[in-house]
Amino acid sequence: MLSLSNKRILLGITGGIAAYKCAELTRLFAKAGADVRVVMTKAAAEFVTPLTMQALSGNRVHTDLLDVEAEAGMGHIELARWADLILIAPATANSMARLANGQADDLLTTLVLAASAPVALAPAMNQGMWADQSTQANLATLQQLGFLMFGPAAGEQACGDVGLGRMLEPLEIAKACANLFQAGHLAGKHVVITGGPTREALDPVRFLTNHSSGKMAYALAQEAHSAGARVTLISGPVNLSKPDGVTRIDVTTASEMFTASLAAVDDADIFIGVAAVADYRPAKVETKKIKKNSDQLEIALIKNPDIISEISKLPKRPFMVGFAAETEHLIANGTAKLEKKNLDLLFANNAVETFNSDFIQVTAISKQGCQEFPVSNKNVAARSMLSLISERST
Repeated sequence: MLSLSNKRILLGITGGIAAYKCAELTRLFAKAGADVRVVMTKAAAEFVTPLTMQALSGNRVHTDLLDVEAEAGMGHIELARWADLILIAPATANSMARLANGQADDLLTTLVLAASAPVALAPAMNQGMWADQSTQANLATLQQLGFLMFGPAAGEQACGDVGLGRMLEPLEIAKACANLFQAGHLAGKHVVITGGPTREALDPVRFLTNHSSGKMAYALAQEAHSAGARVTLISGPVNLSKPDGVTRIDVTTASEMFTASLAAVDDADIFIGVAAVADYRPAKVETKKIKKNSDQLEIALIKNPDIISEISKLPKRPFMVGFAAETEHLIANGTAKLEKKNLDLLFANNAVETFNSDFIQVTAISKQGCQEFPVSNKNVAARSMLSLISERST
């Protein structure tokens, strides 16, 4: 199966008849999980409309060097930084000549000069133009500069000639792009992660909560995305930026997290419950601030839904991973939680050492036994955890 999960492909379309193939190419990229942005030259718009490419890519098509909607008006810099791969298809004889000479007189050629991502060309032109000494000299220059070449192929051409110069078919180009990347071990998977604390209101100004920073969940979300997964992060209130490429759903209470989790797991392959969810909530939330009228205050609490247990009971449930932040008897308490909540895998850690820290030491607990991970940065730990999750969930 073709996989380009979470890859950012910038498709540059130049003015050749083969531009019509870019519609199918974009569809294949999107189906393979890539995020596609399209840049078109003015000549390209004579062969395929920007509206068509916008509909297929789901993103605004870029045509102008000076973009008033871009940050500081420098759209070429933003796009150059964004891309994992720049693909120019079709790459006409004219565009190859301009790239070989380092020209930067439109958006496409300018962003190629500004980019650090690899640039691939899919040449398309008349067989005589391809065989011309100038084109071959430009080809040699581009290859020396590190440009990748996909094709051309031999066959019948639009002008009636037969020979080398046809642009590769869209599926061949898509496969060539996919071969440039190593598929992540979670490619094509939907991973749902809960993270952070929840807050349970006492009155309009006070609430019950805990010390969870959300750092472990956010590290897992970031690393799962890097491993090719589509990631949904259901987050309680934290002071962390959304991981790049991750869908974040913000919630406050345990009930809100429960509702969001049930909705998100409908097509999930893996559920990782990292959030420090409040076990109880006030039976009554006061509409006005509670006044200090006596030396004692009694608050009745009622139990919150156990999110991970409830999802484990679903007829079509994902691979279930839990976390146990314990203050004592790590293995015993973690094993009991694994069995009680019907989990496939559980990571137990010392709660006192972990909250708000950038480092963590966990022990993986499953029916197969225990595996201790060394103390490490939470992102490093997340990679190790996800590797084990991937291994056990397949």
